Amino acid sequence: MKIAITGKGGVGKSTLSAILAHLARRDGRSVLAVDSDPDANLAFALGVPEAERKKIVPISQQKELIEERTGAKIKQFGQIFKLNPHVSDVADRFGYTFQGINLLVFGAIEAGGSGCACPENTFLRNLISHIVLQRDEFVIVDMEAGIEHLGRGTASGVDVMIVVVDPTAQSVGTADSIVRLARQIGIREVRFVGNKIGNEADRTYLENHVDAQKLLGFIPYSDRIRQADRDGLALMTQLDGELLRVFETIYEKIKMVDGP
Repeated sequence: MKIAITGKGGVGKSTLSAILAHLARRDGRSVLAVDSDPDANLAFALGVPEAERKKIVPISQQKELIEERTGAKIKQFGQIFKLNPHVSDVADRFGYTFQGINLLVFGAIEAGGSGCACPENTFLRNLISHIVLQRDEFVIVDMEAGIEHLGRGTASGVDVMIVVVDPTAQSVGTADSIVRLARQIGIREVRFVGNKIGNEADRTYLENHVDAQKLLGFIPYSDRIRQADRDGLALMTQLDGELLRVFETIYEKIKMVDGP
């Protein structure tokens, strides 16, 4: 199953991605977790120790790999390079395994912007396409709000896109934009998860501003999660029984989505 998780920055995408990855692994799945957000936080949310996080080199910074596969120097423009570089071995060779979860960190492209026609961007586009269309693991992609780099061809392999939304007008506005773009590129199944829910008014606000029938659940505001985030602890280990059941219910509903 291929799951893309997106939403406004700071809304809790990495929190949901990390906990779903742990639940899928606990469920006996082979899990590939992809951090494609330039502001990479998934390793932190998974609970990878700081010393180990420092050893993870994002794919966008793997200079020799990108130059070898594309035939062009990175951070240089006006070059001729391969538009379909070989990427099928990247997840296995350059992923970091933590508690049975294979983590692949894309990293940020430092020159030209995320949409640049450069070797780095071409390589990452081909890599995400391969992961979504060809890999057979339970794939969770932690994305930024802008999902254009998926492309129409890759989007066809996404079983469900989950938009994480908190009870604010800005978050809802971003969610609306994501839904429109998802439709344009051919993602058929879009669902919502409400996060940072403090009271019934927060819940009602989201039910009134997104498609309530596509809401998978509401994650309550949690001091435990906030403290775990501050302390750099694996979020999965800090969930009490009631909060864990919230995430388990969301996970079970995701598995029931009838994707492509």
